[in-house]
Amino acid sequence: MDVADLGLPVDVPSTALFTDQYELTMLQAALKAGTAERRSVFEVFTRRLPDGRRYGVVAGTGRVLDAIENFRFDADVLAFLRERAVVDEATLAWLASYRFSGDVWGYPEGEVYFPGSPIMRVEGTFAECVLLETVILSVLNHDSAIAAAASRMSSAAGGRPLIEMGARRTHELAAVASARAAYVGGFSSTSDLAAGFRYNIPTVGTSAHAFTLLHDRERDAFRAQVASLGRGTTLLVDTYDVAEAVRTAVEVAGPELGAVRIDSGDLLLVAHRVRRQLDELGAADTKIIVTSDLDEYAIASLAAAPVDAYGVGTQLVTGSGHPTCSMVYKLVARANSTDPKAPLMPVAKKSGGGKTSIGGRKWAARRLDENGVAEAEVVGTGAVPTELLDRRLLVELVKGGEVVAREPLDVVRDRHTTAVAGLPLSATQLSRGEPVLPTEYVHGRSGS
Repeated sequence: MDVADLGLPVDVPSTALFTDQYELTMLQAALKAGTAERRSVFEVFTRRLPDGRRYGVVAGTGRVLDAIENFRFDADVLAFLRERAVVDEATLAWLASYRFSGDVWGYPEGEVYFPGSPIMRVEGTFAECVLLETVILSVLNHDSAIAAAASRMSSAAGGRPLIEMGARRTHELAAVASARAAYVGGFSSTSDLAAGFRYNIPTVGTSAHAFTLLHDRERDAFRAQVASLGRGTTLLVDTYDVAEAVRTAVEVAGPELGAVRIDSGDLLLVAHRVRRQLDELGAADTKIIVTSDLDEYAIASLAAAPVDAYGVGTQLVTGSGHPTCSMVYKLVARANSTDPKAPLMPVAKKSGGGKTSIGGRKWAARRLDENGVAEAEVVGTGAVPTELLDRRLLVELVKGGEVVAREPLDVVRDRHTTAVAGLPLSATQLSRGEPVLPTEYVHGRSGS
C-alpha cells in the first residue's frame, strides 16, 4: 500500500495557525482598504545558498500541498482569534469560509535549485495567498535543508546505503518530516516508525547498548537477540571490547550473521580490523554498519573503509550545520484593481542590504551544454525563449484550489538522483565553492 502524502493521523487537523500574526492583520487592513481581492503573484526563492553548498534540493512540496488543503479556520481556531482580539469580526467572518482557490506552480519535488530560482509560485487574490506565507516557508526551509544535507551525504557514501537515525535529536514531528526529506535526498531507510507509517519509508532497527547492558554477559544478549530476530540480525559490538564481541557474535549467530554495528572509536581503523576478523572467522558475508555522529565529511573519510552502510542522526536532522535554506516568499506582481481581468504589474522591494528582489511572474529553465550537462539556470519574465521551452522547470501543483500533482516518494527520490546526475561533476565536491550553475536573468514583460 502506498500511503505517501495521504494525510494520515500524525498530521495536525488544521494548519491555519501555523502562521505569523501579521499575515492576519495584513488581511484585515487589506479587506478594509478594498485591496484584498487584487490578483497577486507570490514567489518562493532564496538569494543565496549556504556557504560551500553547490546546489539546493527542493523538498517538502508534498507536505506543502497537505498544508494548503488543511488550511481551515474551524470554530476552535476562530474562537482563539476572537478571544485574543487578533482581528475584527468582519475578518473572522471572512476566515470562516477560507479555502485557497488559486494556482500553485513550482519546481517538482526532488529537483535541484540555485539562487534566484522561483522554487514555488502562488497565484490568487492577495488575501488568500498572503495567509500561506509562513506555513509554506516553514515546510520548504526545513525539508529542503535536510534534503540538501542528505544529498551531500548520499554522494559521499558512493552508493552505500544510508539509514536516517535522527528522531531523538529533534522535535518529534520534525523527526517525521526529516526522515521524509532524507529519503528524498537519497537515504534508503529510517529508524522512525512514525515516518514509516506516514510515508511508507522502509524502517530498520535492532538493539542499543542498553540491551547488552541488561544482560549478565554480552553473549547472553547476543543469544537473546538472535533467538528473537534471527541470524540475519545486526549485533552491536562496541559495548565492551570490539574484538571479543565480534568473536562472540559469530560464535552465537554463525557465518550467517547479517551485520555488526560499530558506534564509537576510530571508525576507519576499527572497520578494517573488524572486516579482517570477520573474514578470518568465516563470516565473509557479514556486513559492517557504522554510526557515531557522522556527517558528509566523516562519511567521505570512510570511502576506503570496508563499510557497508552508514547510520546518521544529529548532523542530518540539523541540516549538517545549515538548518534552514533562507527561502523567502515575496509579492512579485499584482493587479491595480479587483477586476479579475486587470493586468498584473511587477512589484519588488528596493531596499539595500542584500534584500532586493526582482519583480514580475517568473519562469525558469535549465540550459544544457553540447554534452547534455546543465550549464546555467535561466530565470525570466515574459515569453520563454524557444530553445528553452522543453527545459522549463516549473510544473502545476494546484489548479483552482485543487491539488493536481501528488506523487509517491519513490518518484521524487528518483527525480533527485536524475537531477544531480545532470549537473557538472563538481556539484558533488565537498570542498567550498560557488553554486555549480550560474543564474542568468532574462527580462521581459511580466505577463497577465
